[in-house]
Amino acid sequence: MSERQPLLRTEVTDIEAYSLPRPDIRDSPDNVLVNVQSDELQVSPEQHLIKTNYNPSVHRTLEHPTSNLDTLIHLLKGNIGTGILAMPDAFKNAGLYMGLFGTLIMGAICTHCMHMLVKCSHELSQRIQQPSLNFSDVGYWSFETGPIALKRYGQSAKKMITIFLFITQIGFCCVYFLFVALNVKEVIDHYFMKLDVRIYLMLLLMPMIPLNLVRNLKYLTPVSLFAAILTVTGLAISFFYMLQDLPSTDTVKPLASWSTLPLYFGTAIYAFEGIGVVLPLENNMKTPEDFGGLTGVLNTGMIIVACLYTSVGFFGYLKYGDGVKGSITLNLPQDEILSQLVRIAMALAIFLSYALQFYVPVNFVEPLVQRHFETTRTKELAATASRIALVTFTFILAACIPNLGPIISLVGAVSSSTLALIAPPILEIVTFWPVGFERYKWILWKDVVILIFGLCGFVFGTYASIAQILNPNVD
Repeated sequence: MSERQPLLRTEVTDIEAYSLPRPDIRDSPDNVLVNVQSDELQVSPEQHLIKTNYNPSVHRTLEHPTSNLDTLIHLLKGNIGTGILAMPDAFKNAGLYMGLFGTLIMGAICTHCMHMLVKCSHELSQRIQQPSLNFSDVGYWSFETGPIALKRYGQSAKKMITIFLFITQIGFCCVYFLFVALNVKEVIDHYFMKLDVRIYLMLLLMPMIPLNLVRNLKYLTPVSLFAAILTVTGLAISFFYMLQDLPSTDTVKPLASWSTLPLYFGTAIYAFEGIGVVLPLENNMKTPEDFGGLTGVLNTGMIIVACLYTSVGFFGYLKYGDGVKGSITLNLPQDEILSQLVRIAMALAIFLSYALQFYVPVNFVEPLVQRHFETTRTKELAATASRIALVTFTFILAACIPNLGPIISLVGAVSSSTLALIAPPILEIVTFWPVGFERYKWILWKDVVILIFGLCGFVFGTYASIAQILNPNVD
């Protein structure tokens, strides 16, 4: 069998890797699909799990692979965004101590689900002898090479994962739009005049459109670096304010009402949703064997993320109590220049980061639109129109829900819980069924428990978020 070409391009960003084109294995003259769908396998599904000597990482041709440190930095970048600034609001919906332990537990579960996804990717890559797979590929091949009765659902699984990746990124774009508008509004309201947040959204739309007409991510690299510097600086100064004159822990609720816990779940899972970047990062590593393991890159990065989220949530809620807002930057003092600069810096950072988040959904939509046109010129015009329409769509969504807290919780409950908590256990069960659980039935039960937890969070979190959006004055 001839050696496969790598599925991932080199030097891709975590965002770009979501939508990289992948060759259809069935189009290859020496494809392995014949083996996967052979009569032998159809008669005996257990043979799907027969191990081979194929090592996927050896067959990856990476011109500029990333080091462990590079991967760690990208992992942190992929997990730390507007969600970390919303953690104090999440703690308000959970209570101080429920939020403290709940966030750590949530981080552990999400990290374990990331390991599950990597494990499935390795197994399936070895099974079909492909160097690497993305999230949607794992969904497809887990069903395609799984139990015979589930083969027909492979394409459906791939489409569902792709759709939820699209929904997640559109949700992120809406949150980014609203975050920038609210922070700019706070500054303008204090020094000049008070205007409705929708006016700021409209004003942001004008520069947002040309920024997102840039199609080459290479040109956005300096912008992304500048945004990262602004984010770190703004977060550090926010910590400076949060840690000053902290009140006693008796001033806040140790445990909030059960009715608000679903809102906490939605916000927390939104903050932790970085599972989409895991496979692209692992696939592009120089030493992918260092990604997993107890002291690997994944665990190291997620421990840092969990500690940061827990710290911001704990001290932010303790500092501002039930008056905490959807972003901690909105609680900073109004009459100090430094705090106003933090708002401007974070707003600018998120504004510049919008284009990276936007890259994923627009690369899903553009090919669907362009296929209806024939000439190069009309295809380019169609691509430009689709970009403008999609940016405008996120503006409309943000304008319809001008409340940051509930929209973050809704995005987390709907899409983040699906990708981070529901999909991984399903994929592990299908990938390793039936042979994989004969001796380790506790793994099956563990997956079932995580799946039920994710489904409950999806249902109750979505319901509570929509209820708060429709009735914002009702606690």
